[in-house]
Amino acid sequence: MIIIDSISEWKALRGDLPSSLGLVPTMGALHEGHLSLVRQARRENEVVVVWIFVNPKQFGEAEDFETYPRDMEADGALLEAEGCDYILAPDVEGVYPPGFQTHVEVEELTAPLEGIHRPGHFRGVTTVVAKMLCLAQPRHAYFGQKDAQQSLVVRRMAEDLGMLCEIVVCPTIREPDGLAMSSRNVHLNAREREAAAVLYQALCDVEVAVGCGERDAEVLRGRMRALIEKEPLVRIEYVSIADPDTLEECSVLAAPALASLAVYIGKTRLIDNLPLHPQPANRK
Repeated sequence: MIIIDSISEWKALRGDLPSSLGLVPTMGALHEGHLSLVRQARRENEVVVVWIFVNPKQFGEAEDFETYPRDMEADGALLEAEGCDYILAPDVEGVYPPGFQTHVEVEELTAPLEGIHRPGHFRGVTTVVAKMLCLAQPRHAYFGQKDAQQSLVVRRMAEDLGMLCEIVVCPTIREPDGLAMSSRNVHLNAREREAAAVLYQALCDVEVAVGCGERDAEVLRGRMRALIEKEPLVRIEYVSIADPDTLEECSVLAAPALASLAVYIGKTRLIDNLPLHPQPANRK
């Protein structure tokens, strides 16, 4: 495995690599969720590249850029064990050199949910992802379902710009109690970590309700809120039952939908989601 921290070095190398290249974009602090993406990339490509870069452009002024967990030594050991070929880990000046003035924006899909509560976030995401896709020229790029809106936005960007790269979205990897794996989970103390289990419980409760025939989306949103609010350490930012392709809020579930939420537990912001698949009523 080779670690490359220079964009110019990577550019000189890329032309000699096979076209069958899989890219796993990350911000480091790797966990089993990231590693599941690496394994899928390893199965489907000749070369696997993991991008590690904590992107300042996707953090707001009051967010956790400075305290976001970083551990390149541990990340490197995990990736070497998974058979990663290259780590591309440029510094901020390498990605955004002096005079940088180009940004990429996706419009409608970035407006709801995260877009309301993190203005400018997706502009930073799409800009850095567009740059890494241009640099890596992958055949496949791997993202996690946990960041469902991000995956939709990146896929829309790639399609709209005619990028010759398949965006592959892989299942959310969870802890034994259902909490979605996230680099931010390390910020939770023991009591907060216990409280965090309510996120998946709320999503599963909605899934069960849909399976039992509930189709009123506002009723489902209310169920999520009510269950989460029983946990005093959790503060809801949003709950959503939306169209899985447009993210428009549903009124009645007549087709697949996406249940999603964002909360604060102490100072730590967590998101999660679960696809919903209402079955048609039985006909006699």
